[in-house]
Amino acid sequence: MRFIRKAMIGLAALAAVPLAAQGPVPAPTVKKVEAAPLPAAKPAQAATLSSADLEAFLDGFLPYALERARIPGAVVVVVRGDQVVLEKGYGYADVAKRKPVLPETTLFRPGSVSKLFTWTAVMQQVEAGKLDLDKDVNAYLDFKIPPFEGKPITLRNIMTHTAGFEESVRHLISNDPKAVMTLKRQMPLALPQRVFAPGTTPAYSNYATALAGYIVERVSGEPFDDYIDNHIFRPLGMTHATFRQPLPKALVPDMAGGYPDVTQKARPFEMVIPAPAGSLSASGADMGKFMIAHLNDGAGLLKPETAKMMHDFKAPGVGPLNSMALGFYEQWVNGHRAIAHGGDTVWFHSYLWLFPDADIGVFISMNSPGKEGAAGAIRSALFHKFADRYLPGAEKPGQVDEKTARQHAKMMVGHYVSSRGSFTNFMSLFGLLGQPAVSLTEDGKITVPGLEGLSAGARDWVEVEPFVWRDTNTGERLAAEVKDGRVVRWSLDAGSPFMVFEPAPAGVNAAWLNPALIFALGITLLAALAWPVRALVRRSFAANFVLEGKALRAYRLSRVFAWLVLAAVIGWAGLVAVFSADIGSIGGPLDWLIHLLRILTPVAALGLLAAAVWHFWLSIQGKRRWTMKLGAMLLVLAALILAWVTLAFHLYGFGMVY
Repeated sequence: MRFIRKAMIGLAALAAVPLAAQGPVPAPTVKKVEAAPLPAAKPAQAATLSSADLEAFLDGFLPYALERARIPGAVVVVVRGDQVVLEKGYGYADVAKRKPVLPETTLFRPGSVSKLFTWTAVMQQVEAGKLDLDKDVNAYLDFKIPPFEGKPITLRNIMTHTAGFEESVRHLISNDPKAVMTLKRQMPLALPQRVFAPGTTPAYSNYATALAGYIVERVSGEPFDDYIDNHIFRPLGMTHATFRQPLPKALVPDMAGGYPDVTQKARPFEMVIPAPAGSLSASGADMGKFMIAHLNDGAGLLKPETAKMMHDFKAPGVGPLNSMALGFYEQWVNGHRAIAHGGDTVWFHSYLWLFPDADIGVFISMNSPGKEGAAGAIRSALFHKFADRYLPGAEKPGQVDEKTARQHAKMMVGHYVSSRGSFTNFMSLFGLLGQPAVSLTEDGKITVPGLEGLSAGARDWVEVEPFVWRDTNTGERLAAEVKDGRVVRWSLDAGSPFMVFEPAPAGVNAAWLNPALIFALGITLLAALAWPVRALVRRSFAANFVLEGKALRAYRLSRVFAWLVLAAVIGWAGLVAVFSADIGSIGGPLDWLIHLLRILTPVAALGLLAAAVWHFWLSIQGKRRWTMKLGAMLLVLAALILAWVTLAFHLYGFGMVY
């Protein structure tokens, strides 16, 4: 699922041995069906989309890209109309056994591309008259979702990622098969808070998709896995595809291993707990069958009018940027509209694109994030290079004058909060640690360093119309909404269908809060260490401490709480490290630590604040030396910052939905 890749970028270990050291890559297995050249209506410079040309193009791009990124294997499928142009496996499904990727049978985990199957199921039930896209979903549920600002959630909100839920990761993914639970149990248990009014703000939600799957289950009378088997897989002949977890025994031998990179061992099969949001395992060939069905107006799955309703819908978005169709992301390239969906588990990284105007579909899946999260850049580059070769287009963007461009760029500078995040629980701390920022290059152009990993190359944002920038390397756009002379939100084509960025409120703005937090922790550390060090020095020189009575008690109490703060910080750092290494660890195994930290942190921070204020007041009353007063005052400031972070980022409480 897409948010995992963003969380994991930079966390993959650097591989110690290059791909070549693993032995020769096996000859790729290919299944070809020749296709006719593109229609004459296409631009003259377009290459002929034939099996031979496409294979040569992919062979010139993917092997080196995978090797450089240390990704063990990949599968690519390209279809047009009702034909397969090329299905091809690259590298290894199992590195230790030198087992090659077979496009017909090797299973990959497409992650959130699974959602397209769930949305297809929803539209089948709409077609059957059992669901209404604009009706309160509570009509289909056996528990109640409270209204937000008096407005209910609809399936149209859910399918366009505007239901308004905050991010939720507790019941998301795990290595433990016991973590899997029924949708009936999970949906009320994992219900996240709603933080946006429905229909107003794109904010990606795995929970909402699982909720849609549960609704399909309830109105159809079939368990979700059975429904997908009976109404999608069987009609299309998808024999190497399943949503079931663990895998059915017959499919286990065909499952590709998921790897941190090619030099490390395969990791256990991932259990995607909100199954309708991402539990699919499928071969490349079967994904080709699904693409062909949608390219042919839902043939075998939906009536043409239902498929068009799904494909052609355009949700409101940010300016001219890509927005959501019903379940599909809109993606424009070279003047061609694609409908698409990306998908990421921890170890598998995939994307599916359909070009309705050209009747073409492309799917790629890789079994590793690769070095420094390179899988994301590889699939982005494939999308653009494929379009440049087979679907070129002449774009003549304008350009804003230099003076205006510099003014607008300066207006963009600042820290922002992603709409796809946590806002009411302790996971909001991750938002502070990774808060995106817009800054300026030496020549006055905007740059967004935190999002550079979404592109294979360096970004060069040129303002082509007021508050719309275009990357000269990819053609992707970034746009902002401005009200009363201030930027109120912005996004970029790669994420605009499901995520926007809004200015960080002053109280949680990392521009000042991160340095302040470092200062506060530094002062607290010095205060904690100074306590035993000064005691040892006094003992060495047989000196008496100047404080006594209440002043001594206040001093000691402030130091005790300083040590408690440090213990809490170490605990949170440990939790972040474990979460980064295994997202499933916070879904139960570390509940004890989460509970402990959310008790310890407010006790330590607020206790330090109270003790530090007491100590400072007694230092003034006792007319202590200026150095002691200064130290006491700095500790009060540090405690104020720590208390603010504790309260603002919800590092307290007992709720277990996060």
